[in-house]
Amino acid sequence: MGAKDITEKSLEGYNDVFSDIVNVLLFNGEEVIHSDDLTEASPYSNYTANGKIREQERDIYKYWNDSQIRLAAIFFENETEEESDMPLRVINYDAAGYRAQLSSNSNGDRYPVVSLVLYYGYRHRWRKARTLHECLRIPEQFKKYVFDYGMNLFEIAYLEDEQVALFKSDFRIVADYFVQMRKTGTYIAPNDKIVHVQKC
Repeated sequence: MGAKDITEKSLEGYNDVFSDIVNVLLFNGEEVIHSDDLTEASPYSNYTANGKIREQERDIYKYWNDSQIRLAAIFFENETEEESDMPLRVINYDAAGYRAQLSSNSNGDRYPVVSLVLYYGYRHRWRKARTLHECLRIPEQFKKYVFDYGMNLFEIAYLEDEQVALFKSDFRIVADYFVQMRKTGTYIAPNDKIVHVQKC
């Protein structure tokens, strides 16, 4: 795992940053999710391949709770390069989130699993598959029986300036960096105060 991945995960792991990203990308800056309503979820889940148990890890995974009720499970997957099989990975992560709700420990709670793919590439837009159908070769006769499955893809470097301005957390600096790099190939740091300073 590269240092950049660790830094992204570390910053996004803060509840104020996580809720800010979700509120801007999904709710146009409206404060639907409050940082106090988030709790950590294990990013690890298992699957079986070739008779062996394998582990898969999401980048950031949190529960959104309201009092004692779990409203949703939300996870981020960070990508700096395009991934051809990303829709398949998202399906797998989502399925693991729903599978966990079938366990005896879930108390019968049912809630949505929401996946956000944050793409940080700035040299070009995402050109790979965005849906299940785009990943598969489907005979025409079968197409109507294969449910399509899309992913919530956000191209951070291609956000509008107005969207970037909606961020209230340190993520505004991150988004601004990638937008500037896309537009000019250089970065001029703002005078914004950084709340979560990384210590090396």
